[in-house]
Amino acid sequence: MFRCLLTCLAMGWVCFASAAEPIVLGVNLPRTGQYAQEGLMQMRGAMLALDEINQAGGVLGRPLELLERDSASNPERAVRNVDELADAGARMLFGGASSAVAIAAGKRARERGLLYFGTLTYSNDTTGRDGQRYLFRESYNAWMAARVLAAQLQAQFADKHYYYVTADYTWGHSTEASMRHFTGTDDAGVHGSTLIPFPSASLRELREALQEARDANPEVLVLVLFGDQMVKAMRIVHQLGFDNVQVVVPNLTLSMVEQAGPAVMAGVVGAVPWTWNVPRDFGFERGEQFVSTFVERYQTYPSSSAASAYSIVYQWADAVTRSGSLDSEALIGALEGHSYQLLKDTQTWRAFDHQNLQTVYAVRIKPRAEVMADPLHQDYFQIIGQLSGEDAAQTLEQWQEERRAAGQPLRLR
Repeated sequence: MFRCLLTCLAMGWVCFASAAEPIVLGVNLPRTGQYAQEGLMQMRGAMLALDEINQAGGVLGRPLELLERDSASNPERAVRNVDELADAGARMLFGGASSAVAIAAGKRARERGLLYFGTLTYSNDTTGRDGQRYLFRESYNAWMAARVLAAQLQAQFADKHYYYVTADYTWGHSTEASMRHFTGTDDAGVHGSTLIPFPSASLRELREALQEARDANPEVLVLVLFGDQMVKAMRIVHQLGFDNVQVVVPNLTLSMVEQAGPAVMAGVVGAVPWTWNVPRDFGFERGEQFVSTFVERYQTYPSSSAASAYSIVYQWADAVTRSGSLDSEALIGALEGHSYQLLKDTQTWRAFDHQNLQTVYAVRIKPRAEVMADPLHQDYFQIIGQLSGEDAAQTLEQWQEERRAAGQPLRLR
């Protein structure tokens, strides 16, 4: 014990009493598969939060410990991971980069009496028709992303010809539907689309779908694709030469842009819930501190994936501290309706659907020369618009209408 104390003092760490049992958190994220880079960023953000909280004294005087399982963005595997993590003593679960994973894993977590926080889960269904009491979404949703994007696109592309290439699962479907709704492109006979198998689309299938899109001669190409699928698709778009076509990727992350490359991505328009330059551009000191610490540790800017995981750990720890409990029901009470400021302006855990209300941003990818002028060559995002969470999100009445249509109760259970 004395040797431990000396080591802690030398390293600047907080020493916990030998009897303090760690509180275990379980992270269920993709370390392999289409969304592996998003999983890596989430792990980095989560570990940074854990280390900071432990150095500050832990939670209820106990250190936090993190257990990880690879979901591979597969819902069945993610459900098995929930059981493994629960059996290993996890008191809260989070992570993922697939809405299908968040919905399936969240349901199993409820059965095990554990809260599940979705990180990158953009389908409206997550907190809409599939919303439930033990599931919270930290990120924005497809409706919010489409609304901030449409505010920009309608100024230049109202009444223009759109074409959609969409991942064939819950996130893809709800994102395309939301984009069509807010851009006035509901008529699929005029504004065509092609579905892409997820997660196993081949390069041939991607190329055929994008050739169909090219042949349709659109003025706006909407790629409702994510992770490695989006990266491959953008490279094909670049090869096919979509001249004078505005490419829209509704949900962008730093990792995706970096994998595709700034030359390929320049001029693409998309939406983000957060990007590393938001704190710098708008003067959010705590967010700037997070970016600086993340860069120092990992030699890369944090993506929205990292910021989401980091925020979830802090928000759960805060709820535990405020309630003085690890009980899931007590924590639901502490979270519902709670407002806070961490990495940007004020965010709120909305009580009726557990959607995190927050400012959302429309962005355009900068030209390669501007990107490369940055010390880390990662200054990708030019912020071209924003909406408050209240203006971007569905209303209670719209949410209830969606729940009725799905035969779901009008209160979370």
